[in-house]
Amino acid sequence: MAIILDAMGSDDFPHPEIEAAVRFCNQKKDTLILVGNEDIIRPVLNGYEFARDYLEIVHAPETVEMWDKPVESARAKPNNSMAMGISQLKIHKHSAFVTAGNTGGAMFNAIRTLGRIQNVERPALPAVIPTQSGKCVMVDIGVNVDCKPEFLYQFAIFGSTYAKIMLRIKKPRVGLLSNGEEEGKGNALVKETHQLLKNSKLNFIGNVEGKEVFGGKVDVVVTDGFIGNVFLKASEAVAKFMFDNLKAELYASTLTKVGAALAKPAFRNLKKLMDPDEIGALPLLGVDGLVLIGHGRSNSRAIESALGQAQLCLQANLLKAMKTALQKELGH
Repeated sequence: MAIILDAMGSDDFPHPEIEAAVRFCNQKKDTLILVGNEDIIRPVLNGYEFARDYLEIVHAPETVEMWDKPVESARAKPNNSMAMGISQLKIHKHSAFVTAGNTGGAMFNAIRTLGRIQNVERPALPAVIPTQSGKCVMVDIGVNVDCKPEFLYQFAIFGSTYAKIMLRIKKPRVGLLSNGEEEGKGNALVKETHQLLKNSKLNFIGNVEGKEVFGGKVDVVVTDGFIGNVFLKASEAVAKFMFDNLKAELYASTLTKVGAALAKPAFRNLKKLMDPDEIGALPLLGVDGLVLIGHGRSNSRAIESALGQAQLCLQANLLKAMKTALQKELGH
């Protein structure tokens, strides 16, 4: 296998990428292809000791910035690290591409270079959310702001397949995010999507409210990218608010500090459960290749976790499973 890493993706590129690449290469498992401006990469890379036989560099002199518009940047910067990295997927057949760069740019380049899986209307980006019963896959979390019912139906197939293959859930329960459990609740998009999912072969359990997602009622929750992104960012903000305030209260007096010391292992486990750096990146589902996208603010640990996720996706043969599921469910 080959893992291809965009060295110019994160906000602090190339340092987090190079630190992660060094640790990855020292595991001596798979080849890592680092794509980026070699004039910037080499001086930083030369400061590290690592298993150099496991690292290749592909020179890409241009960079897609976070503020760049996908189509315009592709035309103005054809030799950017993201485009050239995704192109490597066509050269190395059993491979995956990882970036912490511009999400829109990654989607545009993935579709342009790799194309969509047959019958896919729109690719989508998932998130894995911790719940009381384990984990839940949310699709979409921001790639598709405006959606049709057919898009959400396919997002449900994406999420259900991901839950089966990557989370090992035999029969994922699929829910549709709405403002009420009743079938008639929701806007026009939700109501029409509900009927499609109700008549599908998926294990659709109906509408779910936000509280039921965290309560563990579903394994997959489907929504458009606008609502999904707002839901995810609000959830992250609430979690941070709670942790920060709890920490302040625990260190407010000598007595509470003693209690905090005793509870430290529990808080450490809880923080790990909520930490997005534990996964690092998730695959853009629906494109004909493995393209994993992480946060722009990713540190080296998050990048290293993303590389590990890429390995897991390859080992589980996620792309093949996704194609099979889409063919089976859509039937044409």
